[in-house]
Amino acid sequence: MYFKLAWRNIWRNKRRSFITIGSITFAVFLACVTRSMQLGSYERMIENAARFYTGYIQVHKNGFWDDKTIDNSFKYDNSLVSIIENTHGVEVAVPRVESFALAAFGTKTKGAMVLGIVPEKENQLTRVMDKLVDGTYLNDDDKSVMIGQGLTEYLKMGIGDTIVLISQGYHGANAAGIYPVKGIMKFPVPEQNNQTIYLPLKEAQWFYNLENQLTSISLVVDKAKHVERIVADISGQVDTNALEVMGWRDMMPDLVQGIEIDNLSGKVMLWILYAVIGFGMFGTFLMMTAERMYEFGVMMSVGMKRVIMQFIIFIEMAMMTSVGVLMGVGISLPILIYYYNNPIFFSGESAKAIENFGVEAAYFFSLQPSLFYNQAWAIFFMALILSLYPLIVIQKLKPVKAMREAI
Repeated sequence: MYFKLAWRNIWRNKRRSFITIGSITFAVFLACVTRSMQLGSYERMIENAARFYTGYIQVHKNGFWDDKTIDNSFKYDNSLVSIIENTHGVEVAVPRVESFALAAFGTKTKGAMVLGIVPEKENQLTRVMDKLVDGTYLNDDDKSVMIGQGLTEYLKMGIGDTIVLISQGYHGANAAGIYPVKGIMKFPVPEQNNQTIYLPLKEAQWFYNLENQLTSISLVVDKAKHVERIVADISGQVDTNALEVMGWRDMMPDLVQGIEIDNLSGKVMLWILYAVIGFGMFGTFLMMTAERMYEFGVMMSVGMKRVIMQFIIFIEMAMMTSVGVLMGVGISLPILIYYYNNPIFFSGESAKAIENFGVEAAYFFSLQPSLFYNQAWAIFFMALILSLYPLIVIQKLKPVKAMREAI
């Protein structure tokens, strides 16, 4: 009976109820969209760094991560690959040779990052085939290269042109080679786009005089949240005095720290948003209480107990808050789903200005479940706390005075 009475009370003054529900709906919607953009940018940053470059997990020689020289390489052992690929959660082990070289074409030169890859496996990790904008993809036996679009623009070269690579190989050996450009790639991260060169693994091993050696093995895992468990499983099966197994958090501490600091500032801004929205919600509760003072006085005069009246008002607030929260999530969800699948990319001068900071020029959105229920619960409990105001008013209410002042 109380719930039915509370529901009817809500719609006795539709305008007031719509204002209250609307303020809650807007609060949830704004909080969800704001947080989705922030978390989406973090997910993209991690994916660009881990998925497109290091991998979520990497196996390399002990000390390689601190001193990335070609001399810190290790033997490509089939038994090691078998251990890695048979670990639960590992989908593919991607072998790599990674070093630097001076790239030259005509009169122009530039330092470049050279990656020796197994083309088929590399595509499973970085989806590099999707980044190909011109030419064709590498084969295992090719003696040619694929290079980043930014590097081709700097060197003023294209498909079929020949690039000269000069570097230092294993244990000081000379490394020099001339390779035709077979493909041009465009990466979302400007730094990667401006200096990446891909060679087939066999050719990279010949170029650096590495024979059957690698600098690292990057792993494709089933879920990013399993990284710590997979690292522990592999570390327990390999010689950790010779090899090091690192998760993306250990490989990119600067990125993790930057995300944590930005996330903290984002939470502060979110709480400021909650405070601003809370004052708006409190205004609607204040208006509702003032408009119903005469009603409260009459109800108490005819014998309704304060506790019952407070209970009914509390139910009203809870119902309106629930409706507002559900509407906020319901409105934000399809919008966020759309922009999750269709990120907002910048163009023109604004894109160039953003890319100068080494950041992809786009807004990305997240669909983490916690994004919705965290904001919904926060707004819900905030609304319930604010609803204590009419309960306190009722507790102190004097019927005759309330009716006289309301007239």
